[in-house]
Amino acid sequence: MTQLSLFDSEDLYEFPKDLLEYREHFLTQEEADRLKAQLLETAPWKQRTQKMYDKMVLTPRLTAWYGDQENAYPSGNGELETNPWTPELLSLRQRIEKTFGYQFNSVLLNLYRDQNDSVAWHRDKESRYGNRPVIASISLGQTRNFDFRKKDHHQSKYSLPLPHGSLLIMKGDLQENWEHRIAKSVTSMKERINLTFRLVRQL
Repeated sequence: MTQLSLFDSEDLYEFPKDLLEYREHFLTQEEADRLKAQLLETAPWKQRTQKMYDKMVLTPRLTAWYGDQENAYPSGNGELETNPWTPELLSLRQRIEKTFGYQFNSVLLNLYRDQNDSVAWHRDKESRYGNRPVIASISLGQTRNFDFRKKDHHQSKYSLPLPHGSLLIMKGDLQENWEHRIAKSVTSMKERINLTFRLVRQL
């Protein structure tokens, strides 16, 4: 897969600013180090099961869900409980909201333990997220490539490395027309934590 910087490329046709916003150093090195260490130690990490090809399989990563208490994790199996906001996560949520003007009420944490952990191609199209969801994604730890491909033209693929302390905001019609993933790697990888802040609506 071609390594393309979506934001330095001369051709930004596929990803205009109404689909993505990016801050490589949203958190300082010290802030990112401290938050990563704290979450590794204190988050109630669990490995969920999900249905794939008519079978229940373990997801190749660990997860934890935080948010306003009325917002249950929007999945069919109901395995993840809603953990109350920690001061650090609430402060980070408010900082993103103040900087960009968006609003969130929950955050999903994913822990990729090594190169074997991943998330398959998907779109965040849960009805609880609304029609044009805004998702703010903070990356901590190991740099992993965040891959995109056009939903109806899989040959259109792009990859963006997400380093320690970076912030990527997905918005607009991105979830309608593009899929994304974190692929397994053939090279050794250390831990990576991804925090995705979302606005979950009650159905």
